Amino acid sequence: MANSSHSKPTRQMEYEKKQHKEEMKQQVITFVLMILFTFVAFGMVIMEVNSYFVIPTLIILAIVQVAFQLYYFMHMKNKGHNMPALMMYGGAAVAGLTIITFSSIIWW
Repeated sequence: MANSSHSKPTRQMEYEKKQHKEEMKQQVITFVLMILFTFVAFGMVIMEVNSYFVIPTLIILAIVQVAFQLYYFMHMKNKGHNMPALMMYGGAAVAGLTIITFSSIIWW
């Protein structure tokens, strides 16, 4: 009886250790990708690539890096972060609509 109760915490600890190791691996991979994206962005600007290609590419790289920051480094992918995620997405939607609104007022 004592043996089975002792093995349960050990299995739990092994599982948590495995989860932490996997999460650290994901964070390192994400960090390396973000550094790579930064070097790509600087390289395109330094090499003076056509601005019709550079500007949309930089915006896409920036959006991907923000997503990496939110999901991996700020742990938005974990359970229990639904309300902060909702508030952040709501704020981003309002900011996007505001930019679109003022841009259309200026252009038309």
